[in-house]
Amino acid sequence: GSALPCIFRKPLATCAFISSTASAERALTQCRQTSAIGVYMSKRTFTDVEAENQALKEQVCAMRDRLVRAWSAGGHYYASMDAVEDRPDDEHMPTYGNSSHHCYRMLSDYHELDCRERLNTSSYVNVCFEDEELKVANLGMKINIADQTVYPSSFRVHNMVVNMVAHLWNCPKPADFDEYGAFPGAGTVGSTEACLLGGLCLKFRWRKWYAKKYNLSEAEVRKVYPNLVISTCFQAAWEKLFRYMDIEPKFVVPSKNTFTITAEGVKEQIDDKTIGVVCIMGNHYGGQYDPVWEVDEMLTKLNKERGFEVGIHVDAASGGFVAPFQPEVPAWDFRLPNVLSISASGHKFGESVCGTGWVVWRQREGLSEHVAISVSYLGGKADSYTLNFSRPASGIFVQHYKFHRLGWKGYESLCKNRMANAKYLRDAIKSIKHSDGRPKFVVLDAGDSGCLSVVAACLNPELGLPYDDIDLQHHMLQNHWYVSGYKMNLHDPRDEETKPLFHDAPPNQTMFRVVVKANVTRAIMENLVRCFHSVIQELDALGPGFSSMHHQKKAKTGHKGHAC
Repeated sequence: GSALPCIFRKPLATCAFISSTASAERALTQCRQTSAIGVYMSKRTFTDVEAENQALKEQVCAMRDRLVRAWSAGGHYYASMDAVEDRPDDEHMPTYGNSSHHCYRMLSDYHELDCRERLNTSSYVNVCFEDEELKVANLGMKINIADQTVYPSSFRVHNMVVNMVAHLWNCPKPADFDEYGAFPGAGTVGSTEACLLGGLCLKFRWRKWYAKKYNLSEAEVRKVYPNLVISTCFQAAWEKLFRYMDIEPKFVVPSKNTFTITAEGVKEQIDDKTIGVVCIMGNHYGGQYDPVWEVDEMLTKLNKERGFEVGIHVDAASGGFVAPFQPEVPAWDFRLPNVLSISASGHKFGESVCGTGWVVWRQREGLSEHVAISVSYLGGKADSYTLNFSRPASGIFVQHYKFHRLGWKGYESLCKNRMANAKYLRDAIKSIKHSDGRPKFVVLDAGDSGCLSVVAACLNPELGLPYDDIDLQHHMLQNHWYVSGYKMNLHDPRDEETKPLFHDAPPNQTMFRVVVKANVTRAIMENLVRCFHSVIQELDALGPGFSSMHHQKKAKTGHKGHAC
């Protein structure tokens, strides 16, 4: 009993000195509790006491850590406990919060371990922003653009940008323009969502035609498996359409000499279950434009001959904000009668923030009306055209900012500068020779005009070098440059097999590409050229020894090249 606190050792006789009834009841209750605790304490073992002591120690240590963290959180991050924590728990939310400065510094440390985004030439995504641009993006973070009735001015900005994009792509003004105040289109979460929306509208449009042609009910036509004709150089967005929306891909396999489909190749794939043809304005492998104009001409004749209504969706993810500023490019947009919809990434050469995309349809009737959902529970009535609902207005705001900041002439200048710097790199790569005078590289892109600012090439297969373009990628990274190397093959979603990307190149042949964005100035490009020379010299100096040294490392890491 002597180990108990004093309150537990109070004698029962104290109850006799309490005069009031209320005080007597309280004292009696306390005495009963004291007696019960005494019984409990008498039954405790040494093990129980040790366990309680250990628990108390852990609580004291935790309180001490929290006090130290609370003290250090207001100070210098690198003088705090956060800087010496062995391994942060990356599976559970922390019990206690931290200062805003320390939270930012933690993320900054993780970011520091990434590749330098400006030197990442594998990506088309814009990574450079003015201070005012970042402020605009922060404004948009507070706005749920799906809530049109609460944020009508912000949604008006959305419609203004849709209209500007529609005019850029020469969309005819719809008859119901005054009713909606905008062209049929929408801002999306990147061009992937835009592609899915475009594909869905083609599918629903085809269903109406097919059901009427064969006198089928809605239920009967849903049992028919439709197809979409597209190049093997398709982007991952389309594989999502095939998988998620039950659409069969029918591939046109291009040549490595062009990277583009042909009208005749497209014609061979079309049947009465074809919902449409996708033409890519700027494929991500080499930046070439599919000849939309030739496919359109072929479809006009084919539809008339066979009674089809096959239209075109232009996947202009990269070229949608480039081709309009290249007068040498033939008509590819809504000037062609069979082009029904166009999608693009605003965050690529549209120069907006990541996660910005756009889709525009020729008309609402028979197209965008199929994906329009009426929403009334937010306090009004509005149509939603997107797969995603709640989303910030940041990308829309920044796109509006960029259109006004640059104007037509600014985008035209950006395009010219990118093409000029791409030509500088392309010429430099062409000039690199092997020891016997033969070219070290074979250039694969479309050249200096009428394409994206992309330099695509491969190490000359005739040289029989002990290293390939993926090895080149690894060594360029040691100089802080990320130049994506990959094999000329694709994953076929129909049978999960690996297939050749081109009909005239083996699937194991490697290549690389450099996307020349606006932030790659001539000074930076000169450094990239020097790195190419330096890395090639290093690889050649290693000679056959490179194979024994590096191939084991590559097998150990399981690196299969860049997945576009």
